[in-house]
Amino acid sequence: MQRRSSGGGSAWDPATRIAVDHGSPVPLYHQVASQIEAAIDSGDLPVGARLDNEIELAARLGLSRPTVRQAIGSLVDKGLVVRKRGAGTQVVFNKVKRSLQLSSLFDDLTEIERSPSTRVLVNEVQKVPAGLTGALGLKRSDEVLRLERVRLAGGEPIARMHNYLPADLIEPSTEQLAERGLYQLLRGAGVRLHAADQSIGARVATEEDSELLDEPVGAALLTMERTTYDQAGRIVEYGSHVYRASRYSFDLSLRGDNL
Repeated sequence: MQRRSSGGGSAWDPATRIAVDHGSPVPLYHQVASQIEAAIDSGDLPVGARLDNEIELAARLGLSRPTVRQAIGSLVDKGLVVRKRGAGTQVVFNKVKRSLQLSSLFDDLTEIERSPSTRVLVNEVQKVPAGLTGALGLKRSDEVLRLERVRLAGGEPIARMHNYLPADLIEPSTEQLAERGLYQLLRGAGVRLHAADQSIGARVATEEDSELLDEPVGAALLTMERTTYDQAGRIVEYGSHVYRASRYSFDLSLRGDNL
């Protein structure tokens, strides 16, 4: 399995980068698949890299072809690689990793050159939903801008996003929401984002999630709720998002004297 590119640098060699422990209770195919997946996540095997065919890889690792076929098959099922007739197996996706900071998913995808795009499902002004008066610091009689969007990276759905904002902040068109990130639009309107409270969790995909995110019903999804404040302490956004766990993760940096 080699990483072929037009530039310099050494190839990713499975014979030296994959360690197989025949005495481990972990199935051999899973050992191989997990180490290839780690190489994809780290960027050692970037999108577009081609892998040795199953016969060559099995020979180099000293494994049976069915074992290697099962390993590659599990990566195909996760959408990380595809088998192409006459071209072997190719890496097509690596997981988006996002650090926890006050930025939007659109900004983060743009920064790592993942070609973000957006499907706008809802863009309307309505009364504050009964369950969100506290989260938004508003009264039921107040109006909010309700947004629902699906964010894509390289044409692949990554997240389903629900956002509520005070209606007097911005009046974005559907075209603007499709082309730009929400925080870009807020900053462009003079809103100075200052801080946010954020919580992360998990749940399984519903039928509606399945249709929008191309994940099977019951698949693992990451959840994030965020309340964002401007410099005056006003709540300017409440967001409730779900992310495909197979395509997305949060990175946290922890520091302290006792670590």
